[in-house]
Amino acid sequence: MAKLVFGMNQSLDGYVDHMAFGPSPTLFRHFIEEAQRQAGSVYGRRMYEVMRYWDDEHPEWDAERQAFAAAWRNQPKWVVSRSLTSVGPNASLVGEDLEAAIRKLKAERDGEIEVAGPNLAQSLTELGLIDEYRIYLHPVVLGHGKPYFAGPRPPLRLMAHDRIGEDVIRLTYVPA
Repeated sequence: MAKLVFGMNQSLDGYVDHMAFGPSPTLFRHFIEEAQRQAGSVYGRRMYEVMRYWDDEHPEWDAERQAFAAAWRNQPKWVVSRSLTSVGPNASLVGEDLEAAIRKLKAERDGEIEVAGPNLAQSLTELGLIDEYRIYLHPVVLGHGKPYFAGPRPPLRLMAHDRIGEDVIRLTYVPA
């Protein structure tokens, strides 16, 4: 059975914003390795549209970006959207019954499946389907933006913490 994992970069004050701060080379290498071993990813529409960037070829990319793009392209993706009618390569749309679709996906797969996007994570949290939360805490204060937890904070239990690179702490939680 697959495990659903919601993990994102987060500021000290609880916001996610890929335009305001990004991963260091060490953390980016970590994300490449995660993408290479994941069983797939579940995306909300907005996050999927952001990540479609990795479907395109960019000759100016360094080896690290090429490695991430290859890992992202190779993994299956499931996109939760009421407005999209088609998705890109190696991706499929999730039907109307989100809970049934994700339960089926978890039952049919093994390994970790990434949950991408706070709004989707909120819906899956409310359904009790997220197995693990990974907060990559950066020493940045944004003061505004999209919060990591888009809805009420679920009760969580800290399972692990570790440092990645010079200034990022990964906090790993499971539902309490």
